[in-house]
Amino acid sequence: MTARRIVVVGNGIAGLTACDSLRAAGFDGELTVIGSERHSPYSRPALSKALLHGGDGLTAHGLPAPTHGASELLGVSAAGLDADARVVRLDGGGSLPYDGLVIAAGSRARRLGGGAAELSLRTLEDAVRLKELVAARPSVIVVGGGPLGMEVASGCLHNGCDVTLVTDGEPLARQLGTFLSGVFTSAAQRQGLRIISGPKARLLQSGTGPRVVLADGTVLEADVVVSAVGDVPNTEWLEGSGVLTDGTLRVDSRGRLRPDIVAAGDVAVFPHSRGLSRVPLWTSAIDQAKAAAVGLLRGDDAPPLEFQPYFWTEAFGLSLKLVGFTPVDGTPDYREQGAGAGSQLLRWEHADGSGTAAALNYRLPVPRLRRLANTGSEATRPAEPVTA
Repeated sequence: MTARRIVVVGNGIAGLTACDSLRAAGFDGELTVIGSERHSPYSRPALSKALLHGGDGLTAHGLPAPTHGASELLGVSAAGLDADARVVRLDGGGSLPYDGLVIAAGSRARRLGGGAAELSLRTLEDAVRLKELVAARPSVIVVGGGPLGMEVASGCLHNGCDVTLVTDGEPLARQLGTFLSGVFTSAAQRQGLRIISGPKARLLQSGTGPRVVLADGTVLEADVVVSAVGDVPNTEWLEGSGVLTDGTLRVDSRGRLRPDIVAAGDVAVFPHSRGLSRVPLWTSAIDQAKAAAVGLLRGDDAPPLEFQPYFWTEAFGLSLKLVGFTPVDGTPDYREQGAGAGSQLLRWEHADGSGTAAALNYRLPVPRLRRLANTGSEATRPAEPVTA
């Protein structure tokens, strides 16, 4: 397409990557970014992995200053879209016309409905508030046994808090599978994490503080309650625009909704080898945004997205890097022990011939981990395993 004005809705990593990729692909026209937060792009994964550990904990989130030269409207949200007129409406009034549109509006924390008593960890402000609270070593309940919940629980324990994790299944099992779930659960319990299985937890505010009520009526009390129960894509502003399919922002393999509109990141449902879904991971947002930017400019001549998930987490003294689709079933088909305690290189073979590889406390460059996932070759053997 021929575009002189491109608008990017969203100033997170997907929006930033889309802007950089548009420039790298030769777009030299007018580029405008709308960001609901007042900050320049920052690393969200660093908020849960580093905020409660070490020094001030709020330096690791920084990213290099953008070089794409876009006009930035920060602290402003998109309020609507007229796809036929090619206009994005802004909250508080005003609008932006475009020739091409990138929707990278991201997602927000899913809430339990506990009002002011419910903390979540999604924004830089959330991170600052939580860090200030745990400095006093309160008792903490974390609701949600996914990666975010486990990382928050680990950070609170690191700061000397008494921590209870409420989860509707084995921690991390839904995301990673039972083998890796067992590894992290054992490490967490050794460090003093209390784990309670409690489906359909509710959060209430009482005079003495927040309370978590489980489905069986059990009531848990703590000074601080943090919910980590997933995310919700920011699509409400697109209602009535004609770009949603069954309420979702469903794109093709080049990130396109229509020739002049693409979408990427946590907000988008996209096709991959396992079907059609959102994949709210940091590197997924980057990969999608690169493909969508070129798809917007070159249409069918753009290469389709070749997606392979990459995930990492750090909690309870464990560092895990993983390439491939999850959850993985059963024990790994290949296991190599590293020199340190708990250091392992693992691989699972899937029925379709693909693989998932994991480096657990094992120093291995990501390209070599990808090669292990794709081929199973032991030629990826690293020389420097790390200890737990």
